[in-house]
Amino acid sequence: MALRYSSLKILIIRRTLSELRENHILPMLSELNNFAQYSESKKIFDFPNGSRITLGYMDSERDVLRYQGQEYDVIAIDEATQLTEYQFSTLKACLRGANDLPKRMYLTCNPGGVGHTWVKRLFIDRNFQANEDPADYSFIPAKVYDNEILVNSDPEYIRQLESLPHELREAWLCGNWDIFEGQFFSEFSREIHVIKPFDTSYCTRHWAAMDYGFDMLAVLWLSSDSSGNIFIERELTHSGLTLSKAAELTSSYCDGSTEYIVASPDLWNRRQDSGLSGVEIMSSQYGLPPLIKADNRRIIGWRYLRELLSSKSDQQKSRLSVFENCSGLIRCLPALLHDRKNPEDASGEPHSITHLPEALRYGVMAFMPSSEASVKYTFKDTDDFFSSEKSSNSINTFLRFS
Repeated sequence: MALRYSSLKILIIRRTLSELRENHILPMLSELNNFAQYSESKKIFDFPNGSRITLGYMDSERDVLRYQGQEYDVIAIDEATQLTEYQFSTLKACLRGANDLPKRMYLTCNPGGVGHTWVKRLFIDRNFQANEDPADYSFIPAKVYDNEILVNSDPEYIRQLESLPHELREAWLCGNWDIFEGQFFSEFSREIHVIKPFDTSYCTRHWAAMDYGFDMLAVLWLSSDSSGNIFIERELTHSGLTLSKAAELTSSYCDGSTEYIVASPDLWNRRQDSGLSGVEIMSSQYGLPPLIKADNRRIIGWRYLRELLSSKSDQQKSRLSVFENCSGLIRCLPALLHDRKNPEDASGEPHSITHLPEALRYGVMAFMPSSEASVKYTFKDTDDFFSSEKSSNSINTFLRFS
């Protein structure tokens, strides 16, 4: 393209400088053989017709600053799943210019990595947001077997891929976007865990779980039957809500069957501006079920959730099922990554996918059987609960109900 069009500005991006050098700069120096003049300090190939190829890297989100305000006609991102959606969006904004040259962005990648979720959303699931045009996105699957020259000249490479651990083999050899190396919940399967909605009025317990932040409110509604099976019935996500607005919206989604809401413990912290806690602000909203402080033990919570996803009942189904209308949870839960420093914990990045899984962890922890001594209350309705002599501090205590 640099040869075909004069004055074309191209940007090639890789995550790290070392990867950029090994995979692009050195091969291009050999291929171009001084036809295009290379500047090591600027990482730019200049062509005789005025076109140029700039090579860059984005090792962290801070690196986007060097590209903000720049204009390119063509942008190529190699191993795009190694970049965050924020980095991708910044680069996408650079694809512009007041000329009639082609404007294109190319992405190459395998499943897995910190950017797995946004790549899968755009190109595999084609789940677009209001400001995204589906016509702008095309996915061309390319498996190793499509490369006849490589298959014939290096059959050993195929055997190496086939001998990889299960997750890597599924991702790199089979192109499976539902399982990848580093995936925190490889147990999750759409075929096993996602079911069609049904009437849960027969269930013995109905509750909700909330993860609140100004960047995202995430609420899940759960129910359980007498056999100990848990069903995720519906979800709510919304960004930019104050505490009172979040409570108002959550209340509108609740029905009379919602017994209580387990919520993130930081809501019990008092705000310096008002002297009130988040719970006190939210609880003033009429119709909102009682808020109960969630058990926030991360490792134990993730372990129990993994048990629910893995264990089988007599019907050979998982004990946890997600209604198919919970599209956000279905997308985010399998996209969680292992924390690099603590493999037993889920990573907090990318942050955009953590809210619903956190709410789910709160929700199942409220159901988890425990041998620990715990206060148990029985109450008929909300008024009985709040009028109980023992309930004066109950809003600040994690409770298990029987």
